[in-house]
Amino acid sequence: MTRLDVGVVSVVPSPYQRDLFWAISQNPEINLTIYYLEQSAPDSPWPQEELRPYERILPGFWVAPGGARFHVVTRHPRLARHEFIVLNTLTSSLSQWWLRHPRSGQKLFFWAEALRHQSSHPRRLIQTALTRGLSRVDAIVGIGSAAAESYLERFPGTPVFNVPYHCDLAPFFSSPATFTGIQEEVRFLFCGQLIARKGVDILLQAFDRLVRDGLCVRLELVGRRAELDTMLTTISPAARDLVSYGGFQDPKRLYEVYSRNHVFVLPSRYDGWGVVVNQALGAGLPVICTTTVGAGRDLVETGSNGFRVEPNDANALADAMERFAQDPMLAVRFGASSRARADLFTPERGAQKWIKVFSQFR
Repeated sequence: MTRLDVGVVSVVPSPYQRDLFWAISQNPEINLTIYYLEQSAPDSPWPQEELRPYERILPGFWVAPGGARFHVVTRHPRLARHEFIVLNTLTSSLSQWWLRHPRSGQKLFFWAEALRHQSSHPRRLIQTALTRGLSRVDAIVGIGSAAAESYLERFPGTPVFNVPYHCDLAPFFSSPATFTGIQEEVRFLFCGQLIARKGVDILLQAFDRLVRDGLCVRLELVGRRAELDTMLTTISPAARDLVSYGGFQDPKRLYEVYSRNHVFVLPSRYDGWGVVVNQALGAGLPVICTTTVGAGRDLVETGSNGFRVEPNDANALADAMERFAQDPMLAVRFGASSRARADLFTPERGAQKWIKVFSQFR
């Protein structure tokens, strides 16, 4: 059987996608080419790394009408040579052209997180225009079960699959959390941008309640400082003394941060996926996240390896955190469950899922 020729159009070489792309490229059944719209993005803090042989950066520029970036590709690649095209973005001239001019005999897929709800009328109109071409794709692949369900509801006549992000967890596997000192104090970890969308303000309120209740806890925050200083003014001095800020960390060294903590918390108001949850499982940490975190649907089972709470609810979040603060060994048991689940979300597992999707359209 000849190899499957696959072309993927994505935005930027992000670590969590590149891990999966690498695993796919190592499969002898696949001839893979990745086309990125840019080398790096203003809101992407990842360090630039050398491209792999199957990766390309397309020429062009971006504009930001209404604050949303749209990429204009000035020289389109020869996508017609691929048997399969996977579009990972709608906001580019290349993606929009291919959605409106599908090629006979070529299979076209759209792979993405769930579409975000747009609060303003102009943004809703833009989203409707950008998604109109999705009615022509051969399949939609949701990044997580929540995304897959939302696309199935919106495009009932289109086959829908679920292939979430699968990132390299080997460093986390080799240096897992040891739960050192957990009987003396329970250490909670947040990793991500310190902004309101990530629910950091809610996390600080919940943590403040634990401190006021006299529980032995500590909170470590890792990521771009952003809105942290303003948020810290809303909690008590006693709680502030127990919050440490680790700054932005090299993605290759993040396993060290996870390994010294006991419970991972992601209280986002919205997160299409949340690769930090994958990493928490790899480190063997229990996870507390909100119901609006995409990864929570697939990676966190309440009562087994963590808890899922409603967003914007500081008391519900505090209650979940208190479970671990009052019973530290619960973190150890839940952490073991997380580590077992992590084996299902390695890049190799993700590559197998993509092979299965492709094979249904061969």
